[in-house]
Amino acid sequence: MNIEKEITKCEIALKQIKQYDPDPYYVDYFFNEYMISVNNIIEGIFKEANMDFGLFVSEQISEKKFHEKAKMKNDEGAIEFSEWYLKKYIEEHKNPYPDVISQVRDFKNKFKKLPEIKIMIRASVRYKDDINQKIKVNLSNKKLRSRDELDIEIKRQLPVFLQVINHKRHEKNEPKIEENQVIASAFIDIENHEDVEIAYAAEIYIPVMKRLVEESRKKIKKLIR
Repeated sequence: MNIEKEITKCEIALKQIKQYDPDPYYVDYFFNEYMISVNNIIEGIFKEANMDFGLFVSEQISEKKFHEKAKMKNDEGAIEFSEWYLKKYIEEHKNPYPDVISQVRDFKNKFKKLPEIKIMIRASVRYKDDINQKIKVNLSNKKLRSRDELDIEIKRQLPVFLQVINHKRHEKNEPKIEENQVIASAFIDIENHEDVEIAYAAEIYIPVMKRLVEESRKKIKKLIR
């Protein structure tokens, strides 16, 4: 497996998510492609480590199987790498958005699907405690029937949304938003995270993956010298 190719696939899938956002059908399709590559990247780290340490794990590699084989062979370098990686992974996923992608990965591996997508409206320029508001749009085979229908529903929801978000912003001396500063995006809920914008979470996670790959390779190189 070529990890760099999988990272490129993530970047391409992210562009497609943004292009079709908030259409649930297409966002789900390309987010699924994104998550497949995320899983491949994590597996790829341990495939490289398996080869570099010479553990010869023959079945499909995973962090758990790598650690078990390292312990069985009493390979101190491989054990140290496995323990280091766990701490590094936890550290990289302390922030909410990386944690969301990690939880989506676990969800997908368990249920063979992604969490249900919902369409919400939000401010085009975010502030920390901005609200989002779910909107109900008629779908055909899980696809948006038309952009016009979406625009009509956004306009219908705008008065209440603007009232609530601008009240919160006024309390914090943040800039008021106007009708033309509201957009619709695809969101998910996952475990203890609610109203997570898919495109934003996916974008935040790409540098996290790159760091995991780069620092894992550095750690392996240091341990096998």
